[in-house]
Amino acid sequence: MRVYIRRYRKWLLAFATLVGIVYYFALPKELFDDPYATVVNDFRGELMSARIAQDGQWRFPEVTEIPDKYERALLLFEDQHFYQHPGVNPIALGRALWQNVSKGKVVSGGSTITMQVIRLSRKGRGRSLAEKLIEMTLATRLELRYKKSSILKLYASHAPFGGNTVGLSAASWRYFQRPPENLSWAESALLAILPNQPSLLFPGRRNEKLKGKRDRLLDRLYAEGYMDATSLELAKAEPLPDGPGNLPQKSSHFLNYLASNGQSGRVTLSSVDGHLQDRVNGVLEAHHQLLKTDGIHNAAVLVLDVKANRVLSYNGNVLTAGKDHATSVDVIQAPRSTGSLLKPMLYASLLDEGLILPKTLIPDVPTFYADFAPKNFTRRYDGAVQADMAIARSLNVPAVNMLRLYGYPKFHQKLRELGMSTLTQPADHYGLAMILGGSDGTLWDMANIYAGMARSLSSFNESRSALYKANDFEFATYSGAKTPSVDESMESSPLNAASLWFTFQAMLEVYRPDEDASWKMYSSARKVAWKTGTSFGYRDGWAIGVTPEYVVGVWVGNADGEGRPGLTGIKAAAPIMFDVFNLLPKTSWFLPPRRELTVAAVDRQSGYLASPYSDEVDTVFIPKVGLRTVASPYHQRVHLDKTESFRVNSGCYPLNDIVSKNWFVLPPKQAFYFKKKNPTYQELPPLKSDCTNEELSLVVMDMIYPEPNATLYIPIQQDGTRGQLVFEATHRKQASELHWHLDDKYLGSTSDQHVMGLQPTAGEHVLRVIDPEGNELVRAFKVLSKEGDE
Repeated sequence: MRVYIRRYRKWLLAFATLVGIVYYFALPKELFDDPYATVVNDFRGELMSARIAQDGQWRFPEVTEIPDKYERALLLFEDQHFYQHPGVNPIALGRALWQNVSKGKVVSGGSTITMQVIRLSRKGRGRSLAEKLIEMTLATRLELRYKKSSILKLYASHAPFGGNTVGLSAASWRYFQRPPENLSWAESALLAILPNQPSLLFPGRRNEKLKGKRDRLLDRLYAEGYMDATSLELAKAEPLPDGPGNLPQKSSHFLNYLASNGQSGRVTLSSVDGHLQDRVNGVLEAHHQLLKTDGIHNAAVLVLDVKANRVLSYNGNVLTAGKDHATSVDVIQAPRSTGSLLKPMLYASLLDEGLILPKTLIPDVPTFYADFAPKNFTRRYDGAVQADMAIARSLNVPAVNMLRLYGYPKFHQKLRELGMSTLTQPADHYGLAMILGGSDGTLWDMANIYAGMARSLSSFNESRSALYKANDFEFATYSGAKTPSVDESMESSPLNAASLWFTFQAMLEVYRPDEDASWKMYSSARKVAWKTGTSFGYRDGWAIGVTPEYVVGVWVGNADGEGRPGLTGIKAAAPIMFDVFNLLPKTSWFLPPRRELTVAAVDRQSGYLASPYSDEVDTVFIPKVGLRTVASPYHQRVHLDKTESFRVNSGCYPLNDIVSKNWFVLPPKQAFYFKKKNPTYQELPPLKSDCTNEELSLVVMDMIYPEPNATLYIPIQQDGTRGQLVFEATHRKQASELHWHLDDKYLGSTSDQHVMGLQPTAGEHVLRVIDPEGNELVRAFKVLSKEGDE
């Protein structure tokens, strides 16, 4: 025998090596390549939404922990000696063989949990003797590769639980609407039994048999000392589920957003507060019932935690809007016209560069460009309005004038720097219309930019060294995992703290007396900086509110872009925003950034730095950079006769009788509208007839329409006839009689209302307007033969 072995030793060694290699590589590196459902949990770990796996199975990603109750019930029912055997239990196999022979049919397989994992991975192959031997072999190999705890997790993740429910996590939620770690003894016992015969023991189908098996397992758990008699009695009294239920879908749009960002087939522990998400859905549903009567069917809400920079609630649409109204569209990520939402950012940018002060007067008069004629929402004008009030009242014409001052290319770059991702075209594509909704933005971008502004102001105030945090303008994360804080600081920020503070002050009390008399009730609950927006054609209504703790962004409209007359930010979106704020904890208010403020003398009437001719001066805080601004250009020293009825000088009037005064003087076009809203505004007295000194000259007339060198076209009326061009002028003495000439041809005169309708031919023309004192206003313009001609 020894000689025989010695002779074939090499062959035996080679054979053993070959068997070892085959054994080693017999087990695939990945046992399961099944697709998984996409799951999102809130920060507590509670399921918010899930999307079924691509193969139509409710199979959640593999579990990371096995609950103690489920493990004890499972091992007692399936494999009591799991932690002792090497993957195969000879005693269990022998017992199964005896039972099968004595019964004359297969009644037991004697498989261990490890062998069942192998069988699950091999996708339900037949139960032949050869297959059983393969399972046994691979089971021992599996035991060499994985720890016992990992094998249990594989089983719990891939075991069938009836119908298209696979894995412990999916089964726990579908049958009991709770995570596995919260299951009772009765529920754990039921789920331990189900994979044994999932097709026969289907809840709701054979409950009597299922309950009997469950209760017998509970008796065994009691006998092993895992529960007392009272717990056993209560466990047996628990009813069985009628069948698998629907999974929660409280954040389906958030789930789709995660799936599109690389989280498909995964479980995401998010930063979202599931309870808040539910309540916000309730707010949306309540308002939807009212809005849909006006033909408005969609709305979205995004709530951000400013300090933690996390998403708290992500409600992408009204869940009950229906397929006909695109309820599946995630409006939070959909580009929509921004309306007036960019105005506070422009105001802050102007303050940041020292181009204006908070109350600098901004022109508010009819303004015309070649292809753009901005109008205020109310179609009324103030002549000139303080910059902060222009923001509070969301006036369009002053916003355009502020953008002209700042420069739309520079503002385009500023918005991109702040994080606005939808500005994909060059600045010239948007032009000045950018500030009035001529550019699209997403609720995600807008809310995050406002949150960055709030965070930057707060971090500056909290910094002892007057520095900003480098990540203040980073967009919010949706992950619930804790991340290390970034302490990296920098000396500057896209917008300095002083400009942000004055911006939020301007947004604190949104002023809408002409649109909605009930606007004040919105701001009575708490201190919130808020901004509304309405896009052209009433297609989008926006409202964004800011506190040091939270940002609440709201969009309301129709996902298909249909406009509705009642669809405005103030009426449709603002009430939702304040209802959501009422769900949030108590909030605070921003502290002024003292280190970026300075005290300065500011002219009360113009809002500029006080000039030597300013009579009414306020000493107030302004941004330090505001010291760069000029002194008030609207004040001048004037010399009057002793009756103060005429302007004079020493060349035409006795020096001793001259009365000198400081006077607030606006350009004629601004003065025309300004004095309608400000009855105390006093026009300069006229120049005394015998005083002709050029120093006393003053612009007394201006053209409201058209602008200098305008290109116009004659409108065609509905009946096909040519309409008129309507020209309008203003005079400091409105009652003056003005004489109109077109190309040296006399047209007629006007008084009081200086409006003249004309039908000039195509080509270049010159319009002259002359007042009784001989003052002349000249305006050149060009008329096209039809719209679009050059």
